[in-house]
Amino acid sequence: MISRITIDQVFDTARVEEVIGDFVQLKKSGSNFKGLSPFTDERTPSFMVSPVKQIWKDFSSGKGGNVVAFLMEHEHFSYPEAIRYLAKKYGIEIEETEQSDEEKEKASERESLYLVSEFAKDYFYDTLLNSELGKAIGKTYFKERGFTDETIQKFALGYSPDEWDAFTGHALKNGYQLSYLEKTGLTIVKGEKQFDRFKGRVMFPILSMSGRVLGFGGRILTNDKKAAKYLNSPESDIYHKSKVLYGIYHAKQTIAKEDNCYLVEGYTDVIQMYQRGIKNVVSSSGTALTPEQIRLINRLTKNITLLFDGDAAGLRASLRGVDLILEQGMNVKICTFPEGDDPDSFAKKNSLEEVTLYLEENAQDFINFKASLLAREAENDPIKKAETIRDMVTSISKIPDVIKQEVYIKECGRIMDISEEVLFSTLAQMLEKEKRDASKRAKQDAPKPMEVVTEQKAPIEKVDVQYELERKIIELLLLYGHVEEDFEDLILEASEDGSINFKPEKVKSKVFEKVYLDLQEDEIEFANESFKELYFDIINTLNQQQEIKMEAFVNQLPPKSAEAVTHILMDDEKYQLASWDRKEIYVKLKEYSIPQMVMETILNLRRHFVNMKIAELAGTITEKEELEKQDILQDVQDYNTLRMVLSEKLRRVV
Repeated sequence: MISRITIDQVFDTARVEEVIGDFVQLKKSGSNFKGLSPFTDERTPSFMVSPVKQIWKDFSSGKGGNVVAFLMEHEHFSYPEAIRYLAKKYGIEIEETEQSDEEKEKASERESLYLVSEFAKDYFYDTLLNSELGKAIGKTYFKERGFTDETIQKFALGYSPDEWDAFTGHALKNGYQLSYLEKTGLTIVKGEKQFDRFKGRVMFPILSMSGRVLGFGGRILTNDKKAAKYLNSPESDIYHKSKVLYGIYHAKQTIAKEDNCYLVEGYTDVIQMYQRGIKNVVSSSGTALTPEQIRLINRLTKNITLLFDGDAAGLRASLRGVDLILEQGMNVKICTFPEGDDPDSFAKKNSLEEVTLYLEENAQDFINFKASLLAREAENDPIKKAETIRDMVTSISKIPDVIKQEVYIKECGRIMDISEEVLFSTLAQMLEKEKRDASKRAKQDAPKPMEVVTEQKAPIEKVDVQYELERKIIELLLLYGHVEEDFEDLILEASEDGSINFKPEKVKSKVFEKVYLDLQEDEIEFANESFKELYFDIINTLNQQQEIKMEAFVNQLPPKSAEAVTHILMDDEKYQLASWDRKEIYVKLKEYSIPQMVMETILNLRRHFVNMKIAELAGTITEKEELEKQDILQDVQDYNTLRMVLSEKLRRVV
């Protein structure tokens, strides 16, 4: 187990904005950072990070917490995995206590698959560098491709010996279970026999955005026509090829910094471009581009540039990915290399300056590129030209932004020499057809005719008053618990004629003391267990330290309480009024209304309990004898009087 000293050091060192910035493109927003949610498919940023409080909140999914909570949510790490990841990132040496056999057995199957994959990566890399065959065959191949030793190390390239069970035998000798070797796809098991899936291939480890080994790509080096040139790991609990981009781990920071991602087709394209200095480059690893892969890029940038080789044979098929990118609300450009070149060969024989200049000068907006490509195919054939225009309008119809749609329609009309009215009419027809098709699909899923269906009305969500008031008290304690304020208590006095008067009495007190004493006086207890535990944690902390150091406080809380605190703090951040004074609108800040907010909340909580008591008494009155009924009615009357007093107090809170 990881020692408490190491955990504390990790929390003291790690910066939530730096860690999350590795996965999400963050932009400064006042004292915070904002970005697109990594958990939902959104187009308007609702993901907030607070460097001051060292917490984050995703308003689209409701998730939130500290830096460890983010890694557990986003990367599906266990708590120890998240701590290890942060320790590695910040160069912190991990101090461990001895694990029991029972604790070792509790290691998840998922973690076991990661461990096996990491072991395989190290084995293939070591074989490449240190075995005779690895150096003679594998390393020679990579050197012929122009890869330096530094690049080989950076991408952990390797070699799997051309033997039936070289890797499998080595893994079994080192204590790795055959079941996990099979589940990762590294070993193929047939009856009592087992053999290496990647035998005789150079190896390309495929890493997650956080750098964990998910799977492998292997390239055969012989001319065996029966064997696939490239072979990927099969689907597993940790590897889903439709959700992975090769090179994303190495490219993520540059993608966010450059605000652009180059998308290529193969492993060597990525590596060669990276080695040349173009580091914001990833590959779909030979599979057709998927929405999940596009969303992975969308977390880091809105801009994708597709790089294709000079062979136009498969270009039209490759362009299908353009519509998928447009559907995600992203901007897409396309660049092709001279005939006979691909990203790998072009980067290999040109300098960084030449490659950069070529990409800048030849990357075209998708509408111009598609127009020029399809126009060449159509030549002077009117029917083909009409099909070309329809193809372009189809792509434009995928764009969710209507302003962009109009801009592209006008550009299309200019390029293809056709009236905008016709194009807008065609676009409207396409959108209408899409709407009808969607409606048709919905009807097909609807109940059959003649079936009597009772309309299901959505239940009206009832507001839990007590929950909201308890939450408000926690919020006040977190934000202002240490602040000393002047409170005005209204002391109830009854005059000789029986009328009720209020005598104001000034009390100077810290917010947490005022709240605690008032709740104690009324014997009010929190109904929500999470809030109850959190309430006493806050009161004890303020009692001992007089203020809450939010980062340290959140990190020492249990996960559920830490999440509740995060939501409260980040909700407050989200709804703050910002820069109104620049618009010459001057508002009263919450900080100047603390006594009012505290008193209103406490009084409302008191009134809520009185209402509950009245309802409780009213519910029992029919079951009582006449004499008892009179007593209960008197109690109800007294509580009603108290409710009126509280209402009067609320009107007096200023």
